[in-house]
Amino acid sequence: MITIIDYGAGNIKSIQNMLKKIGVPSKLTNSAEEVLTAEKLILPGVGHFDYGIQQLRNSGLIDCLEKRVLEDKVPLLGICLGAQMLGNGSEEGCEKGLGWIDMDIVHFDTNRINKTHKVPNMGWNYINPAKDSVLLRGLDQQARFYFVHTYHMKPNKKEDVLSYTTYGYEFSSAVSSGNIYGVQFHPEKSHKYGMQLLKNFTAI
Repeated sequence: MITIIDYGAGNIKSIQNMLKKIGVPSKLTNSAEEVLTAEKLILPGVGHFDYGIQQLRNSGLIDCLEKRVLEDKVPLLGICLGAQMLGNGSEEGCEKGLGWIDMDIVHFDTNRINKTHKVPNMGWNYINPAKDSVLLRGLDQQARFYFVHTYHMKPNKKEDVLSYTTYGYEFSSAVSSGNIYGVQFHPEKSHKYGMQLLKNFTAI
């Protein structure tokens, strides 16, 4: 059973629909009690960084998430803004992130992107694994994922980078630290490759 955190800032139905397609049971919750019994967690998110982290704080779920993820080591997958909120903070706003992975969220450096690359980065792109991980197993060099973002993750520890993607320059498109995973792209919109990644997450 995958528990999807419903805190008012996520594209939750499409994630639940994709999990249903691959035969994985899931539930949406804003209940601390359900978080504390979750086997695996997905933290979704779309929109502005400050709004997302404020909504998560207002939900009252951060303490129980920290208990389940940091102490009990339950696997968690952050998606898009949900992945960015795992870091220290973002250039998009002034709120502090969760700080579960030592990384900063930065705006695409337009000085390094040529005129053919527009911001936001919107569309399909490839990922290049930086280390072996069960999350990326079964994904070949043709694996493409759907991106929509203006800011990207910049881990301060190289070992936390799970994959790179090139858009004008190379950036971190997925991160992991222990039982915590984050992907900048949208597996729920990425057809068979997104299905494989979500299957892999359920196998962790």
